[in-house]
Amino acid sequence: MEHNIFPIHGQTLTRQDREHLLRQRGMMIWFTGLSGSGKSTIAIGVERELYQRGVLCMILDGDNIRAGINSNLGFSVADRTENIRRIAEVGKLFVQTGVVTLACFVSPTNAIRAMARDIIGEADFLEVYVSTPIEECERRDVKGLYARARRGEVKEFTGISSPFEAPERPALSLDTSVLPLQESVRLIVDMVMRQTEKGKTTNMTE
Repeated sequence: MEHNIFPIHGQTLTRQDREHLLRQRGMMIWFTGLSGSGKSTIAIGVERELYQRGVLCMILDGDNIRAGINSNLGFSVADRTENIRRIAEVGKLFVQTGVVTLACFVSPTNAIRAMARDIIGEADFLEVYVSTPIEECERRDVKGLYARARRGEVKEFTGISSPFEAPERPALSLDTSVLPLQESVRLIVDMVMRQTEKGKTTNMTE
């Protein structure tokens, strides 16, 4: 089918046009960490703070991805890989539109995160490792998943019956068992604003 796919030339606005309109730089903040580590909670705080600063954001997480575009996928290794691939492709479209995109997914291996980085692009991909220890994540057990995994009801559950590979060089590492929520939010917002100012310098004066 690929030989029947043709890119559109000269009919759409450029990424630079869209970023100029929004006066911000599109980027992907990729939150990785165990279930219950605080990824989505931090992302919600970041979205609210950036909104107050006039920055347009979009959160991608299991609730809006698994219920929609990836509703046909299960939790096998192949399906989990395809889940992340589709998320990265969707996220890339948001980024190219100039939107600050916050993706909150366990994405447990360096290989699977490298795939997402390659799809989105190195310059647009900022990895945030929510490094909260498993003991704290399990104590919270917000969705009851750890308890079910301990009983053998959830197979290949990351941290229990399936390994998690910590990122080697994340842009930020946040342990929510010791770091207050607002401090985690502030660190990410500061990072985003630095990137946005850099984008204004390079794009919006041209």
